[in-house]
Amino acid sequence: QAGLQESGGGLVQAGGSLRLSCIGSGRTLSVYTVGWFRQAPGKEHEFVAATDQSDGRTHYADSVKGRFTISRDNAKNAVYLQMNSLKPEDTAVYFCRAGIRADVTGKASHTYDSWGVGTRVTVSS
Repeated sequence: QAGLQESGGGLVQAGGSLRLSCIGSGRTLSVYTVGWFRQAPGKEHEFVAATDQSDGRTHYADSVKGRFTISRDNAKNAVYLQMNSLKPEDTAVYFCRAGIRADVTGKASHTYDSWGVGTRVTVSS
């Protein structure tokens, strides 16, 4: 949705790694704050990480801090989420969301006015 295309999800065992990609189509992601959110079955939409449009600040949910890294490759119009040391509780559909002047902390999730359709991550025990 809104010109965002997620990829990179899959099935991994606990302790493994995945890299999620968010590619902008028809828009330049460098002018957007871009965040990753996730939703597990039966759970609420949850903020994971974001990178600010202005100064490159990043912010992470406590649950993923130290394990996940969000980064940009503006030449490829892409934002990545490197996920290491995956846990079963990381299992969810991961969504890329973007918004001009969106809240990098993820608390004001409504400030992300564009989002993708999600990519599924399943972490087995």
